[in-house]
Amino acid sequence: MEVRITGKTRLTGLLGSPVSHSLSPAMHNRAFQYLGLDYVYLCFDVGEKDLRTAVEGLKICGIRGFNCTMPDKSRMLDLTDSCSRAAEMIGAVNTVLNEDGILTGYNTDGIGFMRAASENGFTPDGKAVTILGAGGAATAIAVQAALDGISRLTIAARPGSRFHDRTVSLLESISRNTGCRTELTDIRDKKELEQNLSSCDLLVQATPVGMHPSEGQTILDDFSSLKKGALVADLIYHPRQTAFLKLAEDSGFRTFNGLRMLLYQGAEAFRIWTGEDMPTDQVLPLLQ
Repeated sequence: MEVRITGKTRLTGLLGSPVSHSLSPAMHNRAFQYLGLDYVYLCFDVGEKDLRTAVEGLKICGIRGFNCTMPDKSRMLDLTDSCSRAAEMIGAVNTVLNEDGILTGYNTDGIGFMRAASENGFTPDGKAVTILGAGGAATAIAVQAALDGISRLTIAARPGSRFHDRTVSLLESISRNTGCRTELTDIRDKKELEQNLSSCDLLVQATPVGMHPSEGQTILDDFSSLKKGALVADLIYHPRQTAFLKLAEDSGFRTFNGLRMLLYQGAEAFRIWTGEDMPTDQVLPLLQ
């Protein structure tokens, strides 16, 4: 399909470094073309040092909105005029809307994950969620799941990790701002983890274990203690089926990977900028 740039074409894009590997241009430009929208999506390699200058320039040029990836997500929080409740609690912005020079920040990662979980039969009200890992994606999912109404959230991580203090603060914030009970457990404590998994409705693998260069490895090697009927997710989508997911499936659990989280976080950004629903059936093949 031919791409036409006009004098009225609205600009969207991605800020981060590096960005040349990103699938976002293919996703959004395909959706714009399919719906006949006069928009274009470009990548801008911008690190934290130059982020403020780049944002001011893009704002002056009338950009409609943009995504942020590492290392710009946390810094972007300070550069917006306002932000969503989720972005504020997460402490990071991955989507920005520009309305006449007023920048509003959002974080769509958790929204994307929860939509994918919903498609796999998960309803959050009153449910218990356990997340293995405490990085940025885990944080976004934790916050959105709590805002969506889960009753208990557990993050299992290494107490001495670089995420520890931030995770403690995050769980305290979630407890204050939602009706969700929270706890932080040591991922190495098998007895404590098994006890937690026995009442877990959704188990999320949010560590890098299982992707290059650790393909074939799994952070959990026994699903016997996991609650019957629980849903299991792994945020990794290369490879499509990690050792973690294969073991979960072999143990009789329903599973899904992170591919549709990637798709749906982009779809939410697309909706914020255009007011239209992304034609996800047209975009998904580009990610596979």
